[in-house]
Amino acid sequence: MPDVTLTAEKRTQRGSRPSGRLRREGLLPAVVYGLDEDSLVVTVPARELGHILSGDSGANTLITLAVDGEEEQLTLARQIQRDPVRGDLVHVDFVRIRRDVAVEAEIPVHVVGEAPGTKEGGIVEQLLFNLTISAKPADIPNEIEIDVSGLELNDQLRFTDIALPPGVTAEYEDDELLVQVIIPRVVEEPEPEEGEEIEGEEGEEIEGEEGEGEEPTEASDAESDDAGD
Repeated sequence: MPDVTLTAEKRTQRGSRPSGRLRREGLLPAVVYGLDEDSLVVTVPARELGHILSGDSGANTLITLAVDGEEEQLTLARQIQRDPVRGDLVHVDFVRIRRDVAVEAEIPVHVVGEAPGTKEGGIVEQLLFNLTISAKPADIPNEIEIDVSGLELNDQLRFTDIALPPGVTAEYEDDELLVQVIIPRVVEEPEPEEGEEIEGEEGEEIEGEEGEGEEPTEASDAESDDAGD
């Protein structure tokens, strides 16, 4: 997996006010830690990082941080925080990694192919959408594909049925269910019990008829007298 370079600058001020000012200037507060080294508080260009995270590799993109234009550190972006309304980046952690040491990553799972069972009225039900894997940084795949082109009606694919890319491992039970082809459930509405009236049919009152022909009550007479005072 290719990596990208992102400039970073050390910062000394911390807190909500300085962080807010930095964001207005297009800079994103961040922390760099890991590999038994001291943590660094830095800023990175928010828009540039946003473009990186929206790429094919997403949060698993290898990012080489060029801190103050000199020190370079290989990292992965983790704990990515966004504004819940606007979706703007608010804060990010960068975890230092080594190219020769496996790291944990979450990979999207995509279903490919057309299952023959769908021609018999079945639907493909996917039960696992992300896979937590372990691999060296260069071996982290962008996604895991599950081919369902051999699934008939009521067939299933479990974790033991898929082949992971070379250098990739994952800790799941062999019988972990990933995909199946099932008959869709039909929700039947209960039939009305004997004697129960159906809304909108018999017994429905006609607007404007209620109260016709009734004698005015004493309260109505009193209200009329009050209105005339």
